[in-house]
Amino acid sequence: MPLRPFPNWLNSMNTGRTIYGIGEALLDVIFKNKQPIGATAGGSTLNAIVSLGRMDYQPFLISEIGNDRIGDIIDDFLLKNGVSDRYLYRREDSRSPLALAFLNENNDAEYEIFKDYAAQTLHEEMPPFTADDIVTFGSFYSINPAFRPQLLKYLQRAKAAGALLVYDPNYRNHHAHKREQMQAALEENFALADVVRGSNEDFQNIYGLQRVEDVAERLHRFSKHIIITANAKGSYVSTPNGAAWYPAVPLQAVSTIGAGDNFNAGIIHGLLAGRIGRKELEGGLSNEQWAGIIASATVFATEVCQLSDNYVAADFKERVDEAVLAYLKLVD
Repeated sequence: MPLRPFPNWLNSMNTGRTIYGIGEALLDVIFKNKQPIGATAGGSTLNAIVSLGRMDYQPFLISEIGNDRIGDIIDDFLLKNGVSDRYLYRREDSRSPLALAFLNENNDAEYEIFKDYAAQTLHEEMPPFTADDIVTFGSFYSINPAFRPQLLKYLQRAKAAGALLVYDPNYRNHHAHKREQMQAALEENFALADVVRGSNEDFQNIYGLQRVEDVAERLHRFSKHIIITANAKGSYVSTPNGAAWYPAVPLQAVSTIGAGDNFNAGIIHGLLAGRIGRKELEGGLSNEQWAGIIASATVFATEVCQLSDNYVAADFKERVDEAVLAYLKLVD
């Protein structure tokens, strides 16, 4: 089969499919050598959604922020990057959250997060989910007991409408001591998701398992399509039709903030550009289709690792086809 780049002109209007992200919106303040070097809108789902906005997919972010100046910064940033704030709830009784991201010598980030919510609840308005829309969700936000009842309403309604659900547990080490307490919610999310994507560190924190094969076997109790990223080792895909490793792209990272989030954005781009909906996914994808999805995911993540931003550059939509094609030649 000849290798072909994805068409970069696809967007939510001409695919007839809409992208929704459900997750936290906050302001990331980034530190290097104990000094602040920048501040930008962040949150794992937000990072992915902004990259998809820059790809002209016109996505929606479902979240809540304070009705304050930080909230204004976040809201304005989303709108300037092609993300709708239709379901971004501005709370009068709360302040927008802040995340302090400290880059270590390898430019990996360690976080301290500050929140001041009088109460935590998602907006009640239900989006008009339709078949083959894509909903991405994840992180601790997706298992937070305060948000979970409304989150489940969104996910169950989207699933019933035939939307595809992409889930990233993004379960960090500082939550590892809560894994037994959170396991039921995590596994409920695994079961709802059509594609589960997480890092090997996430699943070690959740299950204490190190071998990706063991992780995939455990996750297949709940979900059919598993993608496990393992940093420089690459990505492992496991489905009912088999499993395969895909290589990472060697690079010197400027920052790894948003790398996994943008891997998720690339999965979504791959599903849309490859014209893969529920029927195709449930029918079983070919090796070439999975290679296209992972190529897209890998080049999105690689792009972000070479930037100080949490999202792909504004001109990435002009370069993504070339990058995907180069990766596909690498793995052919």
